[in-house]
Amino acid sequence: MPLLQLTRRGVFWVTQAKDNMDYRVVKRLQRKRCGHILRDDWIELKTSASRQKYPQRLRRVLALVEWDGRWQEMAFLTNNFEWSAQTIADLYKCRWQIEVFFKQIKQTLQLADFLGQSASVVKWQVWMALLTYVLLRFLACVNEWQHSFTRMWTLLRTALWRKLDVPSLLEFCGTAKGSFRYLARPEQVYFANF
Repeated sequence: MPLLQLTRRGVFWVTQAKDNMDYRVVKRLQRKRCGHILRDDWIELKTSASRQKYPQRLRRVLALVEWDGRWQEMAFLTNNFEWSAQTIADLYKCRWQIEVFFKQIKQTLQLADFLGQSASVVKWQVWMALLTYVLLRFLACVNEWQHSFTRMWTLLRTALWRKLDVPSLLEFCGTAKGSFRYLARPEQVYFANF
């Protein structure tokens, strides 16, 4: 949905600004660096094509954001002129956690291939994936799982058709309750009579 339609519906949004965006500063709210916020400006888009897509003023926040352990300059656009600049940067950062969630569901639970084309079939599969995800996260929390979601999914998928107690399976594998004991004994590494 285009940003202008969201604004007309009264929705506030935050997005990352393009590097090649052509704009002019209408009002500078912050002239010097304050914490991780480098600049905070009200802007208007310059080109006529851009102004047709979004003719109203925007707010552009330039901030230092930690990305993969490094600090990077990132520019954000929003239609909200009341929030603090730090709130705008933090909101965009929260978006990354949502993307990680959807990435886990798509990759781990293999939600990319659907069984059918109808809306009801797709909704059914999405609901089943969400239910599976929530149950696995609950199981991880109850058993104090310290490893990745993918590792737990792989372990449980291998034992899916066997009648096993899941907490005892996780404990047997040495991964539940924060235990990181070796899964194999040293004598298993050597071949007999070799």
